[in-house]
Amino acid sequence: MGRIVIDDIRPRTPSGDFPAKAVVGERVQVSADIFADGHDVLAARVRTRPAGGRKWTEVPLAHVGNDRWEAVVSFDRVGRHDIVVEAWRDRFATWRHDTTVKAAAGQDVSVEIEEGAQLLEALVPLVPELRRTLVADAAEAVRRSNCRLEVRLNAGLDDAVAAAVEGVPLPGEVTASGPVPLWVDRQRALFSAWYELFPRSEGGLAGATKRLAAVADMGFDVVYLPPVHPIGRAHRKGRDNTLDAGPDDVGSPWAIGAEEGGHTALHPDLGTFDDFDAFVREAEALGMEVALDYALQCSPDHPWVRDHPEWFHHRPDGTIKYAENPPKKYQDIYPINFWPAEESDRVALWEACREIFEFWIGHGVRIFRVDNPHTKPMAFWAWVIPEVQGRHPDVLFLAEAFTRPKVMAKLAEVGFSQSYTYFTWRTTKAGLTDYVTELSAGALADFMRPNFWPNTPDILSGPLREGPPSAFRLRLLLAATLVPSYGIYSGYELCENEPQSEANEEYRNSEKYELKARDWNDPSSLAPFIRRLNEIRRSHPALQNLRNTQFHHSSKDALLVYSRSSDDGADVVLCVVNLDPLQWQEDTLWIDLGALGLAWDEPFEAHDELTGATWTWQGAHPYVRLDPAETPGHVLHLRARP
Repeated sequence: MGRIVIDDIRPRTPSGDFPAKAVVGERVQVSADIFADGHDVLAARVRTRPAGGRKWTEVPLAHVGNDRWEAVVSFDRVGRHDIVVEAWRDRFATWRHDTTVKAAAGQDVSVEIEEGAQLLEALVPLVPELRRTLVADAAEAVRRSNCRLEVRLNAGLDDAVAAAVEGVPLPGEVTASGPVPLWVDRQRALFSAWYELFPRSEGGLAGATKRLAAVADMGFDVVYLPPVHPIGRAHRKGRDNTLDAGPDDVGSPWAIGAEEGGHTALHPDLGTFDDFDAFVREAEALGMEVALDYALQCSPDHPWVRDHPEWFHHRPDGTIKYAENPPKKYQDIYPINFWPAEESDRVALWEACREIFEFWIGHGVRIFRVDNPHTKPMAFWAWVIPEVQGRHPDVLFLAEAFTRPKVMAKLAEVGFSQSYTYFTWRTTKAGLTDYVTELSAGALADFMRPNFWPNTPDILSGPLREGPPSAFRLRLLLAATLVPSYGIYSGYELCENEPQSEANEEYRNSEKYELKARDWNDPSSLAPFIRRLNEIRRSHPALQNLRNTQFHHSSKDALLVYSRSSDDGADVVLCVVNLDPLQWQEDTLWIDLGALGLAWDEPFEAHDELTGATWTWQGAHPYVRLDPAETPGHVLHLRARP
């Protein structure tokens, strides 16, 4: 520790051992607590560079009160970066302040004038070349003994001189923090819309390729495929997760591996690798990327079970232990033992898992949805993610982990680019407000990027259970506008709503265990609503960042009111959502106009991006009425009247 204290640097992860996160072009706020003994004026700056690089970029830090200093920086390349905070006693600013105060009090400042001259002379060789003449002339003027004291003093106190030496420390005066790591991703790590589909229900990869145009037309930019590998036959699950699979039952794609191969093989019913490559190319041509499920588990028929029994858990009777999440049982899946007794076995296993990533990257996949990462060691992810990103910095990882909060956060800290969340179960006004505030304004926002999913093939929860189309619209609206990334499972647009049972959150007739035939041309489809939402998201920078979310007041628990703003404040979107899918709601709201950059006493426009209606509002108390049969809410672009 130097004489100046530099504490609580952000952004950072809780341990500091792993990098915080940003994306290219994002405005990243860097802040720190900076203070020292005494009353001297301090100055500080943040320096950034690509890890291992030589050239630093410097931005001054500004004091914002209570010894907190802040600056905004941005990055123009993907990869790991270093952040260093530096602070020093600003000798000239301190001299200028003290001398001004003494002179105003009528005290003798002749010694202070000499001190100022010496400071300026010391700073001349340190300032940028274009400023040196100005600083040298000022030093000479301060020393000019044939001038009145007042003239000499004013020469040193001149604002132009202060600006010329601002941010220039004297040698040996700088205290620097240790480097804080930051990983910069491409923009899709922050802002994305996902659509999950099962190729086998479309007749294989060739049929799924034909479906891509409709997915792109709805405005999605990531199409996510569940595992596409051969499916085991031993203990294969039948429809609705039954144990008595018939000869025509297709099994769960997450029961990976059969005689045709394992994690680097394609299920023969889906097609060939030429078909897979064509699927990836067509998605790219339509402006989308393919995300592939990465599930580190095996069916009893997986080649690893035969060739590497040491990679699995064995019971006392010699059998391999299948997966369980009591009371749920997954007899068709063997979990992997990531910590075999022999170190050489662990190394071989981890390398084999890394090679799965490499294989599919070779087929054009740059995004992976990782199944149940919380059931694998953190040490594995802390090793494999940097290993992959060291070779392919543009690769992104979504953690599918509905687990304990600290475990979920740790997965994000060790490197996952995005994270599933508890959004599915946050259905009340209080629950949504508290949770989104935690994700967008707390320390989690430095390293955890949420991805909101109203449903998955495993989860049918909340108002969607046997819910009307209005329930599907309102949950979709929340997911798409509360955070920058969201996703839906195919069939959502058709409002599939039948639960397995009153107590079970899974779907009845789940596509996990059977093929689904759907009428994508159903006139009641929500596809037009989804398309419009994604158009709105793309046209508003306010909806493309995680921070700058603010909740406003309604007296009704069924009305959630929140605003999203762009970093520069130029784009402001106000959302008013009716959380009740069955009844209309009305209220007079209270909007914090000052926080949105709008005048309290002047009219402004509220343009509803969903309906096209425009209202002129004035004051903080607009009236709203929302009928869920017509629309789940307002998405209002607020703007001052011209």
